[in-house]
Amino acid sequence: MPLVETESLVIKTYNLAEADKIVVLLTRDHGVVRGVAKGAKRLKSKFGSGLEPFSTVRVEYFEKESSELVSIQKVDLIRSSFEAASNPDFLQKFSYLADLLITFSPPHDPNETLYRMVKACIDVGCDDADALLATGVYFEIWLLRLSGFLPDWSRCDGCSRVFEIHETAVVQPDMHLKCIDCRRSAMATVITAECRATAVDARKFGPAEFAKLTVDRKESLRFLSETMKRLIAISIGREVAGEKSLAISI
Repeated sequence: MPLVETESLVIKTYNLAEADKIVVLLTRDHGVVRGVAKGAKRLKSKFGSGLEPFSTVRVEYFEKESSELVSIQKVDLIRSSFEAASNPDFLQKFSYLADLLITFSPPHDPNETLYRMVKACIDVGCDDADALLATGVYFEIWLLRLSGFLPDWSRCDGCSRVFEIHETAVVQPDMHLKCIDCRRSAMATVITAECRATAVDARKFGPAEFAKLTVDRKESLRFLSETMKRLIAISIGREVAGEKSLAISI
């Protein structure tokens, strides 16, 4: 039963029995880990405020070969998101993103790129409430990309021609793009050159830079957000709840 110590993000918590909690962590070194924090609900818990959702912590836990749940022994708070999480918009956005992360991430599958992306998005969301729309789009695009579900929007899916910089395209039911000449229906959804450029920028820059670049692209961000949700639904085989869920602790 080895002791593991790693930096982690607290993604979600659930009440367990009278005094304990189940905690979902995104760890830097071991991917998504679920664990039991015994006594976490007591007033004088040794975990203190270290299990607040979306906080960055250093955690120590024991792994048990016969159990899917690890035993959390110690949590040291690195950065709290308590103040940001008191904003309903932040809570709504990141509760939704947390659900997406859990859905797309297999347990105990290390991915440092994913960890750094999620941590950077939380940091931006904490520092700039006006960047929540851009941060959500960035998160969705990168989660789909890292999971292998993001189509190549640089070229037409019909004729394979690379799109011109200022060229509009159409979105197919499978979320691939086709040029105007290759489209099969005049009713197909049009995606502007700015929307395509915004999606490319999300892959080129960090979330803070992306939020600054897209401050005047609200319509493009909203279009991409809806499009990414459709692609997510196709990828997981069901509709996503969107950002209506606020349940981060049950």
